[in-house]
Amino acid sequence: MARKKVSIVGAGHVGSHAALWLALKEISDVMLIDIVEGMAEGKALDIMEAAPVEGFDVSVRGSSDYGDLAASDLVIITAGLPRKPGMTRSDLIGKNAAIVKSVVEQVVMHCPQALLMVVTNPLDVMVHAAWKISGLPPERIVGMAGALDSARLRAFVAMELGVSVEDVQAMVIGGHGDEMVPLRRYTTVSGIPVERLLSPGKVDAVMERTKKAGGEIVSLLKTGSAFYAPSACVAEMAEAIIRDKKRIIPCAAYCKGRYGLDGVFVGVPVRLGERGVEEIIEIDLDTEERKAFDNSVAAIKKLAAELKF
Repeated sequence: MARKKVSIVGAGHVGSHAALWLALKEISDVMLIDIVEGMAEGKALDIMEAAPVEGFDVSVRGSSDYGDLAASDLVIITAGLPRKPGMTRSDLIGKNAAIVKSVVEQVVMHCPQALLMVVTNPLDVMVHAAWKISGLPPERIVGMAGALDSARLRAFVAMELGVSVEDVQAMVIGGHGDEMVPLRRYTTVSGIPVERLLSPGKVDAVMERTKKAGGEIVSLLKTGSAFYAPSACVAEMAEAIIRDKKRIIPCAAYCKGRYGLDGVFVGVPVRLGERGVEEIIEIDLDTEERKAFDNSVAAIKKLAAELKF
C-alpha cells in the first residue's frame, strides 16, 4: 500500500522540525514547501542524509512549487512571522492572515481533498481564516494549539514533582494565548489529581507558567519563538490523522452548538482521526472554568473581527 503524503508549507524551524519528526516516526512521506528558493530543498536533503543513521525509510522532499502539494492527504501550514520579544500573538494578525490566505488558495487549487492543519499564529483566528477562505467542511480543518499547551502543562507538572512525563495527563482548552484555560481538575498523575500532590500555591504557579510558556521562551531566545515542542505536537496530531488513531487531543476545532457556542474555532478536546475532527467531546466545566473559557472565546472573537476577509 502506498504511503500517505503530508505536505508542510513553511520550512522554518517549526516546519522543518515537524518534517524531521514525521520522518523519524515513519508516519508518511513528506513534502516541505517554502517560497524561499532552496530552503525547503536544502532542509529536506539534510533530513534524507540522516536516514541511513536513524534508519527511517520515507521520502522527504523540498520544493518552492505549490504544484507539489498535489496528492497530499494532509497539509500543515506553519508559514508566517514568529513572535519577537514584546509582541503578542495578536500583533501578527494582519501579515500572517495574508500569508495563510495565499497558502490556502494554493491548497484548494492543488489538493482540495486534503485535510488542513494550521499552526500559524494567532492560531485560533488563522484557523478561522483558513476555513473561510477554503470553503472546506470545518471538520477537515484543525488548529494545533491545545496539544502544545497541554504538553507544556504536563512537562511543568512532571518537573515540579520529579516524576515521569509519561504518567502525567493534562488538558488545556480555550484560545492559544494568555486567556487559555488550563484545567487543574483534569490534570492527573497516574490518575491522581494534581491537587492531591501539590500545594494550592504550587498548582497555581504551574497553571500560570503554562499560560505564559510561549512568552517565556520568546524572552529567552530573543530572536525567535519555540519550535521543538510545537513541531513535536504537529507530528503527534499528524500521526493521529494519518494512522487514524482516534486520539483525544485538545485542538482548535469548529464549535457550532457545542459548549453553547455558535460557529467559532476554539481549543476543545476532540477525537482526531483520518476524517479530521471526528467528534468534539464536551467535558463538564465548573463555574470558574466556564467563566474563563467564555472569556477566552470572547478574546478569539475580538481578534477574528479584525480579519479583512
